[in-house]
Amino acid sequence: MAKFAKGKHAYGISDRSGMRYKYRDLKKEWNGSLVGPDEFEAKHPQLGPFRTVSDPEALRDSRPSRIENAVQVLLVLNPFTSHEAGSGLITVREFGHGRTTGDTVRFRTVYGFDGFTKAVLEQASGYSITVVTTDSYTFTANGETATIGGIVGGGGRATAGPITVSA
Repeated sequence: MAKFAKGKHAYGISDRSGMRYKYRDLKKEWNGSLVGPDEFEAKHPQLGPFRTVSDPEALRDSRPSRIENAVQVLLVLNPFTSHEAGSGLITVREFGHGRTTGDTVRFRTVYGFDGFTKAVLEQASGYSITVVTTDSYTFTANGETATIGGIVGGGGRATAGPITVSA
Protein backbone atom coordinates (compact mmCIF):
# COMPACT_ATOMS: atom_id res chain seq x y z
CA MET A 1 0.00 0.00 0.00
CA ALA A 2 1.29 3.45 -0.86
CA LYS A 3 2.33 5.90 1.82
CA PHE A 4 1.77 9.61 1.62
CA ALA A 5 3.88 12.41 3.01
CA LYS A 6 2.56 14.17 6.10
CA GLY A 7 2.78 17.56 4.40
CA LYS A 8 3.97 19.44 7.47
CA HIS A 9 6.07 21.79 5.34
CA ALA A 10 3.87 21.71 2.21
CA TYR A 11 1.54 24.33 0.86
CA GLY A 12 -1.70 23.96 -1.05
CA ILE A 13 -3.71 26.29 -3.29
CA SER A 14 -7.40 26.93 -2.51
CA ASP A 15 -9.73 25.81 -5.30
CA ARG A 16 -12.02 28.74 -4.52
CA SER A 17 -9.76 31.76 -4.17
CA GLY A 18 -6.33 30.60 -5.40
CA MET A 19 -4.70 31.68 -2.14
CA ARG A 20 -1.90 29.66 -0.58
CA TYR A 21 -2.55 27.80 2.69
CA LYS A 22 -0.63 25.24 4.69
CA TYR A 23 -1.54 21.85 3.26
CA ARG A 24 -2.60 20.44 6.63
CA ASP A 25 -5.00 23.40 7.12
CA LEU A 26 -6.92 22.85 3.85
CA LYS A 27 -10.42 21.43 4.25
CA LYS A 28 -12.35 19.36 1.73
CA GLU A 29 -15.88 20.56 0.99
CA TRP A 30 -18.85 18.34 0.12
CA ASN A 31 -18.25 18.91 -3.60
CA GLY A 32 -14.59 17.80 -3.42
CA SER A 33 -12.98 21.28 -3.43
CA LEU A 34 -9.99 21.93 -1.17
CA VAL A 35 -10.37 25.34 0.46
CA GLY A 36 -8.83 27.31 3.30
CA PRO A 37 -10.38 27.22 6.79
CA ASP A 38 -11.77 30.75 6.37
CA GLU A 39 -13.47 29.84 3.08
CA PHE A 40 -15.01 26.54 4.17
CA GLU A 41 -18.78 26.24 3.77
CA ALA A 42 -20.67 23.28 5.18
CA LYS A 43 -23.10 21.45 2.95
CA HIS A 44 -26.64 22.77 3.10
CA PRO A 45 -29.01 20.09 4.49
CA GLN A 46 -31.40 20.39 1.53
CA LEU A 47 -28.73 19.45 -1.02
CA GLY A 48 -29.13 15.74 -0.38
CA PRO A 49 -28.64 12.89 -0.21
CA PHE A 50 -32.20 12.59 -1.31
CA ARG A 51 -34.47 9.80 -0.23
CA THR A 52 -35.60 7.49 -2.95
CA VAL A 53 -39.32 7.65 -3.45
CA SER A 54 -40.87 4.30 -4.18
CA ASP A 55 -44.39 3.09 -4.65
CA PRO A 56 -44.57 -0.03 -2.49
CA GLU A 57 -47.52 -2.35 -2.64
CA ALA A 58 -46.89 -4.39 0.50
CA LEU A 59 -47.38 -3.03 4.01
CA ARG A 60 -44.76 -3.53 6.70
CA ASP A 61 -47.04 -4.57 9.59
CA SER A 62 -50.17 -5.67 7.77
CA ARG A 63 -53.00 -7.47 9.52
CA PRO A 64 -55.74 -9.58 7.96
CA SER A 65 -59.18 -8.02 7.88
CA ARG A 66 -61.47 -8.94 10.73
CA ILE A 67 -65.11 -8.73 11.68
CA GLU A 68 -65.75 -5.90 14.11
CA ASN A 69 -67.33 -6.71 17.43
CA ALA A 70 -70.88 -5.54 18.14
CA VAL A 71 -70.90 -2.27 20.09
CA GLN A 72 -73.38 -0.13 21.95
CA VAL A 73 -75.36 2.38 19.91
CA LEU A 74 -76.51 5.70 21.36
CA LEU A 75 -80.26 5.96 20.93
CA VAL A 76 -82.21 9.12 20.15
CA LEU A 77 -83.63 11.29 22.95
CA ASN A 78 -86.40 9.37 24.77
CA PRO A 79 -86.35 6.34 22.45
CA PHE A 80 -89.01 4.26 24.25
CA THR A 81 -92.78 4.48 23.79
CA SER A 82 -95.14 2.49 26.01
CA HIS A 83 -98.26 0.92 24.56
CA GLU A 84 -101.71 1.00 26.25
CA ALA A 85 -102.11 0.92 30.05
CA GLY A 86 -101.57 -2.53 31.54
CA SER A 87 -99.35 -3.70 28.65
CA GLY A 88 -95.65 -4.53 28.99
CA LEU A 89 -94.96 -3.91 25.29
CA ILE A 90 -92.46 -1.12 24.50
CA THR A 91 -91.49 0.29 21.09
CA VAL A 92 -87.89 1.43 20.61
CA ARG A 93 -86.82 4.01 18.01
CA GLU A 94 -83.36 3.23 16.62
CA PHE A 95 -82.84 4.63 13.12
CA GLY A 96 -81.32 2.17 10.63
CA HIS A 97 -80.80 -0.45 13.34
CA GLY A 98 -80.18 -3.41 10.98
CA ARG A 99 -81.47 -5.89 13.57
CA THR A 100 -83.66 -8.92 12.89
CA THR A 101 -86.56 -10.41 14.81
CA GLY A 102 -85.28 -12.64 17.60
CA ASP A 103 -82.04 -10.68 18.23
CA THR A 104 -81.25 -10.05 21.87
CA VAL A 105 -80.66 -6.40 22.79
CA ARG A 106 -79.54 -5.02 26.15
CA PHE A 107 -80.30 -1.43 27.11
CA ARG A 108 -77.97 0.64 29.28
CA THR A 109 -78.10 4.11 30.92
CA VAL A 110 -81.90 4.22 30.75
CA TYR A 111 -84.30 6.27 32.90
CA GLY A 112 -87.54 4.70 34.09
CA PHE A 113 -90.85 5.97 32.68
CA ASP A 114 -94.60 5.19 32.73
CA GLY A 115 -94.35 2.48 35.42
CA PHE A 116 -91.23 0.80 33.99
CA THR A 117 -88.24 0.98 36.34
CA LYS A 118 -84.63 1.46 35.37
CA ALA A 119 -83.74 -2.00 36.71
CA VAL A 120 -86.30 -3.75 34.49
CA LEU A 121 -85.36 -1.80 31.36
CA GLU A 122 -81.64 -2.50 31.93
CA GLN A 123 -82.15 -6.24 32.47
CA ALA A 124 -78.74 -7.99 32.31
CA SER A 125 -79.98 -10.80 30.05
CA GLY A 126 -81.43 -8.30 27.54
CA TYR A 127 -84.66 -8.63 25.59
CA SER A 128 -85.64 -10.55 22.49
CA ILE A 129 -86.97 -8.06 19.96
CA THR A 130 -89.55 -8.04 17.17
CA VAL A 131 -88.70 -5.79 14.26
CA VAL A 132 -91.51 -3.40 13.22
CA THR A 133 -89.73 -1.17 10.67
CA THR A 134 -86.12 -0.40 9.71
CA ASP A 135 -86.22 2.34 12.36
CA SER A 136 -88.10 0.65 15.22
CA TYR A 137 -88.64 -2.62 17.08
CA THR A 138 -90.61 -3.83 20.10
CA PHE A 139 -89.93 -5.91 23.20
CA THR A 140 -91.97 -6.95 26.24
CA ALA A 141 -90.73 -5.82 29.66
CA ASN A 142 -90.57 -8.57 32.28
CA GLY A 143 -92.95 -8.15 35.24
CA GLU A 144 -93.97 -4.52 34.75
CA THR A 145 -96.69 -2.80 32.76
CA ALA A 146 -97.47 0.72 31.63
CA THR A 147 -99.57 2.81 34.02
CA ILE A 148 -100.88 5.37 31.52
CA GLY A 149 -99.80 4.18 28.06
CA GLY A 150 -98.57 6.11 25.04
CA ILE A 151 -95.82 7.78 27.08
CA VAL A 152 -92.42 8.55 25.56
CA GLY A 153 -89.34 8.23 27.79
CA GLY A 154 -86.03 6.57 28.51
CA GLY A 155 -83.73 9.56 28.73
CA GLY A 156 -81.10 11.14 26.55
CA ARG A 157 -78.14 8.81 27.10
CA ALA A 158 -79.81 5.42 26.54
CA THR A 159 -77.81 2.87 24.55
CA ALA A 160 -78.73 -0.41 22.89
CA GLY A 161 -76.27 -3.15 22.17
CA PRO A 162 -75.21 -6.74 22.74
CA ILE A 163 -75.47 -8.45 26.12
CA THR A 164 -71.70 -8.35 26.60
CA VAL A 165 -69.52 -5.57 25.28
CA SER A 166 -65.97 -6.52 24.31
CA ALA A 167 -63.06 -4.54 22.97
